[in-house]
Amino acid sequence: MNKIICLWSCPRNVSTALMYSFSSREDTNVFDEALYGYYLTKSKSKHPGRDEIINSMECNPEKVINEIILKNSSKVSFHKLMTHFLIDLDLSFLNNVTNIIFIREPREIIHSYHKVIPYPTIDDVGVKKQFELYNYLISQNIDVIVLDSRDLLMHPKKTLKKLCTQIGIPFDENMLKWKKGPKNEDGIWAKYWYKNVHQTDCFQKYEKKEIRLDSKNENLEKDCLFYYKELKKNSLKI
Repeated sequence: MNKIICLWSCPRNVSTALMYSFSSREDTNVFDEALYGYYLTKSKSKHPGRDEIINSMECNPEKVINEIILKNSSKVSFHKLMTHFLIDLDLSFLNNVTNIIFIREPREIIHSYHKVIPYPTIDDVGVKKQFELYNYLISQNIDVIVLDSRDLLMHPKKTLKKLCTQIGIPFDENMLKWKKGPKNEDGIWAKYWYKNVHQTDCFQKYEKKEIRLDSKNENLEKDCLFYYKELKKNSLKI
């Protein structure tokens, strides 16, 4: 079987940029959120374009896992996924992939999410689910890489080189750039979520910003911080 990479991201991270980075490699095919349709049908979440997304995708999780994620290929397969997609699934397939948990500070996630969905829940933010996934993988003796998006944005080349070493593939300089605009690999939800990343052709330098949240979202951040800090302790050291 080929090298299969599953990026388990939280929402409103730079996961799409990281997908574009891997798509710049000639030896890699990328796949955008193959479990999204299943998640929407299972969770009943009211995401923008919900019906259109469900009708455009395979929503049977067993078929997605076996026919898309685990499909044999001569190339590296990179799957951008969200951790909160893992609802009532048999996780044994995670033994057959390289798992990366891609984290971001909860305050930044909530601030960004609020622009599309005003009051996300702790499940929407995804950090708790990432923490649970990390503990599951450790309990099953499955190797896992934790990557903080801030490190990637502050030190793109250094971080990608270290990440590639951990994955077991050579670093490729082409990962540092991509063409602006929509990509063939984009899911049809790109029109709701990818506007900013489509304006980029490389990783944008990290800038710490003062973020103000209302009281409801402040409480949500507090609920998420423990999980983020625990994951951060085990993240790739740059």
